[in-house]
Amino acid sequence: MFSKFIAVVVVLASLSTIVHGKSEPAQNVDAKTGAAIVAKLKTARPDLDYGGVTQSPIDGIYQVQVIGGPVLYVTGNGEYFFDGDLYQVKPSRFVNLREQAMVGQRRELLAGLDVEDMIVFSPDGPTKSVINVFTDVDCGYCRKLHREVPDLNKRGIEVRYLAFPRAGIGSPSYEKIVSAWCSETPGATLTELKNGGTVESNQCADNPVAAQYRLGQQMGVNGTPAIVLADGTMLPGYRPAAELARVLGVDQAANAQGASVESN
Repeated sequence: MFSKFIAVVVVLASLSTIVHGKSEPAQNVDAKTGAAIVAKLKTARPDLDYGGVTQSPIDGIYQVQVIGGPVLYVTGNGEYFFDGDLYQVKPSRFVNLREQAMVGQRRELLAGLDVEDMIVFSPDGPTKSVINVFTDVDCGYCRKLHREVPDLNKRGIEVRYLAFPRAGIGSPSYEKIVSAWCSETPGATLTELKNGGTVESNQCADNPVAAQYRLGQQMGVNGTPAIVLADGTMLPGYRPAAELARVLGVDQAANAQGASVESN
């Protein structure tokens, strides 16, 4: 079940004064301009893999996605660039244009994923909404969010976990989270690890953890937990169940205090 996920990866917060806004499709540039910009970047960093080149909202500045890295804002001759957030000043607020660009990319990447490659905690009743969570078993706030999974499930929110060992591929955290994905009972094993327990090492060859880690980098994840909504919006950091339900527009359910975490 893991092979489809790996193939997809290869091919391919709310603040009162700062908002992300809705995503708009990026405009592709002509092939000659795009190739020239990428060629210039490769003269300096041939080790990086560059994605498509699109027109930014600023005349003469182009967006280049570094695969597994940031969005670069590059001049037409490819000699200058900057990375980071780009904001547009609107009446009473700043709009994060970089996040707008990332929203569409995340949405497309999510659409190509196989749920079977994730560790999923589903509601007993109807599923009203879904969150995709990049997680690390040694992350304190990931553990805090995991304790709220029963509450999220009672509210009709399905939690789909993707692996993002912050210490990197090959680290002890990586090996632990691989053991969860390779387990015959992945949900229970993940819960045991998040509770600070130890599990038997299980390093199956076809696990998707490294691919999910690279996918997280491509989506702009730089910390955990990172919650990605179905529309491609990313909510970095821990959010209480009640806040997530409010963001998702899901009606509150009965308090799940003290419930145990169960998974399929």
